[in-house]
Amino acid sequence: MKVKLHKLGLGLAASVVLFAALPAQAQVNKYGCIYAVDPYGVIVRDPYGRCIRTPWWTAEKDVAECGAVAVAPAQPTCETRLTQLASDINRAERLSTVKIVGHTDSKGTEEYNYKLGHRRANTVAAFLAEKGVSRSKMVASSEGELQPVAPNTLPNGRDNPEGRALNRRVEVTTITEMCRE
Repeated sequence: MKVKLHKLGLGLAASVVLFAALPAQAQVNKYGCIYAVDPYGVIVRDPYGRCIRTPWWTAEKDVAECGAVAVAPAQPTCETRLTQLASDINRAERLSTVKIVGHTDSKGTEEYNYKLGHRRANTVAAFLAEKGVSRSKMVASSEGELQPVAPNTLPNGRDNPEGRALNRRVEVTTITEMCRE
């Protein structure tokens, strides 16, 4: 008898949970029916803290409260930025020089990095020339690994990939004539 009563109690408890959840899923709320909510409009969570989704949930409808990640605006590509730079240079009056300096991280020999910095600077110069910037105004050079903007290694001596990535760059400086005689 005890066993039957115990099973009946479990069945009754399961029914109560099921019927309590049904109105929550059917309720139209500020979340647009994509999450199960309690009678107070609060999103119902599972034992692991995750929001309980309804069949109408999609990633596009997700909310920050339940882990939606805001999509950052797309970063301009190097090509886009260089195209804009070329346009700005071509419109500039009294522009005398465009200095293009290639930089590297500290991986490899100093000689290799110096040559790599030159290749980077020359690639940017060639791109700007294709966009109409006068070659006679451009000066391409290399600093190789000599002017890092971030540490190539961590304080404990281990590799620092994020720092090395920041050191692999090309800097473009424009010099304008201030006065003409």
